[in-house]
Amino acid sequence: MRSGFVTLVGRPNVGKSSLVNTICGTKVSIVSDKPQTTRHRVRGVLNRPDAQVVFVDTPGLHKPVTALGRRVNATALESVTEAEADVDVVCLVLDATAPFGAGDRWVAGHLDLPRAVVVVNKTDRARPERVLAQLAAAGELGAEAYFPVSAHSGDGLGPFVDHLVGRLPEGPAYFPDDVVSDIPEEQRIAELVREQLLAVTRDELPYSIATRVTEWEGNRITVEIVVERTSQKGMVIGKGGQVLKQVGERARAQLPTGTYLDLRVKVDKDWQRRADRVERLGY
Repeated sequence: MRSGFVTLVGRPNVGKSSLVNTICGTKVSIVSDKPQTTRHRVRGVLNRPDAQVVFVDTPGLHKPVTALGRRVNATALESVTEAEADVDVVCLVLDATAPFGAGDRWVAGHLDLPRAVVVVNKTDRARPERVLAQLAAAGELGAEAYFPVSAHSGDGLGPFVDHLVGRLPEGPAYFPDDVVSDIPEEQRIAELVREQLLAVTRDELPYSIATRVTEWEGNRITVEIVVERTSQKGMVIGKGGQVLKQVGERARAQLPTGTYLDLRVKVDKDWQRRADRVERLGY
């Protein structure tokens, strides 16, 4: 039996969360096509007869311009700097559809590259020559191993996971067999609501939205949606409440039958630029 922790790091929107979800066979992290969807460090657990692999999904590393950006960057970097003590393998995830650039090199500069694994994701969306070009460019990093994969189709994930298992030390499982994530249930529900808000609201809104569960009694759950301006509150609610209704319906579809979601929208001016508000909202 082998067991251990594998951290995934990379720029925003390279598909780290999708990789964890596909490998673990269930939704561990919310996903969207908006950059910086992941704001927390989330663990997903893969159980095999011969191993337990705990994947650590981290926020995308980027140039921060707000207190929220600095906080989520710190969350991701802590997952790397703690690697020697808490993580057995660090994987740098790259996007096969985007050029290997300065942002990727900056992230790579925080890693122990001779021990790191490079993963080129989204191969289903890139031509073979583009994938080969990405692998060749990343080859300058001198990583321990390289894997082209697709979180969408599953291509390449088998050899990738087998390699990771081979890197893990012998030891007992860290979680029971039926556990697939360590995310608290209240956080999971708040994130499901935020995921649906990302799906149905305009591009300028995602970075200004935060969600948290404020009440939970029986099957009734109250989720507070925090925005930065009064105009954004109107966008989230929608004409006649249609946007909020759609978000609630989509989120409830992923919850036990009979769950009642009470969604409430609150304005907290410029919250993501204020460190005290960022911390109070759980980041």
